[in-house]
Amino acid sequence: MDQFTLNLLFVGASFALYIGIAIWARAGSTSEFYAAGRGVHPVTNGMATAADWMSAASFISMAGLIAFTGYDNSSFLMGWTGGYVLLALLLAPYLRKFGKFTVSEFIGDRFYSSTARMVAVICLLVASITYVIGQMQGVGIAFGRFLEIDAFWGLLIGSCVVFAYAVFGGMKGVTYTQVAQYCVLITAYTIPAVFISLQLTGNPIPALGLFGSTESGEPLLVKLNQIVTDLGFAEYTAAHGSTINMVLFTLSLMIGTAGLPHVIMRFFTVPRVSDARWSAGWTLVFIALLYLTAPAVGAMARLNISELMWPNGTSGEAVSVEQIETDPEYAWMATWQKTGLLGWEDKNGDGKIQYYNDANADLQAKAAENGWEGNELTNFNRDILVLANPEIASLPGWVIGLVAAGGLAAALSTAAGLLLAISSAVSHDLLKGQLTPNMSEKSELLAARISMAAAIVVAVLLGLNPPGFAAQTVALAFGLAAASIFPALMMGIFSTRINNAGAVAGMLAGLVVTLLYIFLHKGWFFIPDTNSFTDADPLLGPIKSTSFGAIGAAVNFTVAYIVSGMTKETPQEIKDLVESVRIPRGAGVAVEGH
Repeated sequence: MDQFTLNLLFVGASFALYIGIAIWARAGSTSEFYAAGRGVHPVTNGMATAADWMSAASFISMAGLIAFTGYDNSSFLMGWTGGYVLLALLLAPYLRKFGKFTVSEFIGDRFYSSTARMVAVICLLVASITYVIGQMQGVGIAFGRFLEIDAFWGLLIGSCVVFAYAVFGGMKGVTYTQVAQYCVLITAYTIPAVFISLQLTGNPIPALGLFGSTESGEPLLVKLNQIVTDLGFAEYTAAHGSTINMVLFTLSLMIGTAGLPHVIMRFFTVPRVSDARWSAGWTLVFIALLYLTAPAVGAMARLNISELMWPNGTSGEAVSVEQIETDPEYAWMATWQKTGLLGWEDKNGDGKIQYYNDANADLQAKAAENGWEGNELTNFNRDILVLANPEIASLPGWVIGLVAAGGLAAALSTAAGLLLAISSAVSHDLLKGQLTPNMSEKSELLAARISMAAAIVVAVLLGLNPPGFAAQTVALAFGLAAASIFPALMMGIFSTRINNAGAVAGMLAGLVVTLLYIFLHKGWFFIPDTNSFTDADPLLGPIKSTSFGAIGAAVNFTVAYIVSGMTKETPQEIKDLVESVRIPRGAGVAVEGH
């Protein structure tokens, strides 16, 4: 059986499972659509939350960014896992105790203001739509490769699939679909990693193999450092970027994580406050299985790629064009070339493809001596690395098919969660909560599904020209959530002094300054070539657009406290509400607030 047919079998079987579960568990009421009827077991919810959490950025993109940058991009791991701990300890139990469907409802009720609720809806939509762009990138790349079509068509096909099962099931259907998706994605991620770790180090545990030795007895990371520095790249295990930017970036990811509406919504699906805490604990266990493996996947893939491009060692001859075209070991390159995400060019006509850092001044003399005319591996999209990894390592075809299904599971699970967050904000908070409070439950569900369709259209249009690789795009969304939603939630739970005026002013200030900083560096509304700065040459010293969320959060906190100090004190009944939310007992059934 050829690889294309295997891919179709694995992907088709997984999709049939997801859509079948969505239909079986489809939502028939707003409670089931938004919060799965609040009857989800903590272990089930933990697994579903892990799938919701581990998006295309985690599965597809993160290891690729680590592979081609090394230590500096370990901040993705630190920020995302650290942020989940913040969410589990500081927000989830209290929001579940409050007992409403959405984050916007909490903000509206806590700050006794429909304006605050509307501003929260705006912040949620901006962050969530930016996040969906990153997921749709992953969907397009995965579909493009495994259907062997251009990534553009992959994006269109994937968007239709996301819409189908997210609209059918709502939160109830998505919850059980995400359990299946977690099982698929974690299996698909770890099996190739185990194979490759055994190949390179003889250790079946990738996280340990990363610090093990290769067959020659040389430590894997020492060997990798030597190869990449020989080719003019930065040392893999050393820090090279700005420490200030790295700290801000990690902090931005952490607090952005704790402010993500689609993850917070998952804690509204369990019966009790204690279940919210247990869900968080189980989620961390399930997340750890992938996050402990990702650094090994990145390092081992980078080593394999470098050795494929220089089969005779960095002091020998590069791989020949003829070998790339005829050797089965290199067949993956031609397949990925069809997607437009991998490319090479024999610039000097010597029949070889020299892969090296042509921007490194120290290599100029060697390049001139050997007649090299620049790096000839002209395009290697970082987002393809995990999906291509089994092919690069010459693993069996069934493993490649499994990774196809896993990559799609990761992207689709988070996309569905985000679409639910967007639809609940539009239908529940905006329409029923403010504009048409007397609309029927049937009309509200219809509005939710229509808003999902509109969000997918926007995400596809923006996903055609994304502002970065999938994980970088997602990092921008985290920054927006960090600057707008997280401070409002924290102040709403732990401070009785912040009033409605302060909360509204803070959210708007944090969102606007962060959005402006991102647009100045990534283009206005992410339109190419409309930016004034780049992340290589940022506006504020070393601070990149992906790191600005932490500064935006500081602006939010500062403005909120200043404005609250200049305006009326919070009413006593709201102070009593805040105090009651912090008591971890007595959470009842959810009550819809309009």
